[in-house]
Amino acid sequence: MNMIKTVFLMTFLMVLFLIVGYLLGGSTGMTIALIFSLVMNFGSYWFSDKIVLKMYRAREINRDEAPRFYDMIQRLAQQANLPMPRVYVIDDPTPNAFATGRNPEHAAVAATTGILKILSEDELAGVMAHELAHVKHRDILIGTIAATVVGTITYVAQMAGWAMMFGRGGGDKDDNGISSLVLLILAPIAATLLQLAISRSREFSADEEGAAISGTPLSLASALKKLQNANQIKPVNSAGPATAHMFIVNPLRGGGISKLFSTHPPMEERVKRLEEIAKGRR
Repeated sequence: MNMIKTVFLMTFLMVLFLIVGYLLGGSTGMTIALIFSLVMNFGSYWFSDKIVLKMYRAREINRDEAPRFYDMIQRLAQQANLPMPRVYVIDDPTPNAFATGRNPEHAAVAATTGILKILSEDELAGVMAHELAHVKHRDILIGTIAATVVGTITYVAQMAGWAMMFGRGGGDKDDNGISSLVLLILAPIAATLLQLAISRSREFSADEEGAAISGTPLSLASALKKLQNANQIKPVNSAGPATAHMFIVNPLRGGGISKLFSTHPPMEERVKRLEEIAKGRR
């Protein structure tokens, strides 16, 4: 299923570029856009994880630098029957974590320095087991590609705005202006809906699998509450809407109506489900 979603995302990206290419440059623009979309799809598959890790200035560590944390990841990976992922640390006081990579054999988990400080060992194990659950379910490729697609959609919307402002494009100028305006309005909505479609349900699944891997559903529930509170006080440095869905909790501060469009399911529901797992009801 995730492979089908990945193909859909790559196709969607190509179609989007073709539309924008036509609006900006007619047939010539479409040809250029086709070439650019092929390059983007290739780059998204092979290098999107490296781009995201670079974006957050994540630093790969070995066992000598953080033996307890490294050994924890190794133990959890063995319990999940997964290869040992690469381990990264992000120098950020806000506690959060994510996983990335194109498959379990090329996976990486990243945690902020803040999460290593505020969580107990069982809580941290629950969080990292959640991230390994994403690896096991092969969510990591689609999540990372989605970050690239959403970022591209945002950029495309800006391009449409400039095209409308300067009246560029092939064909009738009035039609192009209307098309650009529609794209400018709908592109951010499409980006948000795309994140909601791929993110919310997989978080529930990763919570459940993470609880099974770590064996501590209540510790994971406790960790989630701590992380949400901390991220509402201070968002993760460099965090943006394009990559928000990759983290275990939303790294952006938000309230009111923005909660309706959060890339993550309601925390109350996640905690409730974990408490039911602990009681043996799920």
